[in-house]
Amino acid sequence: MTGGSVEVEPRELRSVGAAMLGLAFLLPALPGHPGLPCPLRMLTGIPCPLCGMTTSVEDTVHGHVVGAAAANPAGIALTAVAVALLVTRPARLVLSRLALAAALAGMWAFELHRFGVV
Repeated sequence: MTGGSVEVEPRELRSVGAAMLGLAFLLPALPGHPGLPCPLRMLTGIPCPLCGMTTSVEDTVHGHVVGAAAANPAGIALTAVAVALLVTRPARLVLSRLALAAALAGMWAFELHRFGVV
């Protein structure tokens, strides 16, 4: 690991990705379809960068790409990454800290715009 990047254990990400995809398929079958409220938005009215991610991933795995993009476009990318990790099974994964920070900032800007904060 260097100052500009972080090495991530792909095996752990595969497990998390598989669980995320499985839950996205199962959520609609649960009674009352419980959502996951955003604590930051509940307390302050300001959405976090991950707002809409549950809806986005769920919509993506069910083929509702327009709904997924409206909820949080990053959910489409996250779903694609989870599938890619399960299929390709890389031995090593190095991520740029700058790219991660830029992605998070972009996600937050999208959510702030979507909820009319900016």
